[in-house]
Amino acid sequence: MGDSLTDPKSQGGKYLDRLGELCPNSSFRSFGVGGNMVNMMRKRFVRDLYSPNEGGSVPSYTDVIILGGLGDILSNETAKRTAKLIGEDILLMVNEAKSRGARTIVLQLPPWGGMKAFDTARARMTWDVSNWIVAKVSDRTIDATMELRPLLSCGNAEVLCDGLGWKDGIHWGEKGHRVVGDALHKALFTDCE
Repeated sequence: MGDSLTDPKSQGGKYLDRLGELCPNSSFRSFGVGGNMVNMMRKRFVRDLYSPNEGGSVPSYTDVIILGGLGDILSNETAKRTAKLIGEDILLMVNEAKSRGARTIVLQLPPWGGMKAFDTARARMTWDVSNWIVAKVSDRTIDATMELRPLLSCGNAEVLCDGLGWKDGIHWGEKGHRVVGDALHKALFTDCE
C-alpha cells in the first residue's frame, strides 16, 4: 500500500518486482496510487486489499507493506496534515491488516531533501513520522520496519544519492528500487520461496 513510490503507473513499485525476482514462488501485489496521502490510502485499504474476487473469496496476505506519508508532508499547509494524523491513518491500516492475520511492515520515510518543496518544517515532520514508526515497532503495534535513509542517501541523510533517484529529488529510479527490494529481502523475506 502506498503512493507514487509504490504505484507502477508512476514507475514506482519496482522494489516489489525485485522481491518477486528473489521470491519466485511468492506473489507481490502493488496497491500504490500516485499522489495519495495516507488518509486516502486508509479509505481505500480494505476495498483494495480485501474485496471479494469474482469467485466470492476474500484475498489473504501473509504480509502487508505500507509506505506513505510524503504526500501528507507536502500538504502540511494546504491540507493541514501533521505527523500525528499520518500516524493515526497508518495505524488504522495496520490494525485492519493485523486483524486479518497479516504481518505489518511499515517502511520509514525515505530521503527527499533534494525536492524544491523540502524545508525545515517538512524535514522535522519526516523525522517525526519515522520516529513514530520505530516507537510503534518497539511497542509491537507494528510488526516490522526498515529504515530507508541509509540505503538511499550518500553522506546527507536528507538527499537521495545521485544515480538512485529522479531529478525531482523524491522518486527512485531503477537502481533505487533494486536497493530497497534487496534490503527488504535480506531483512524481512529471507525465508520466502
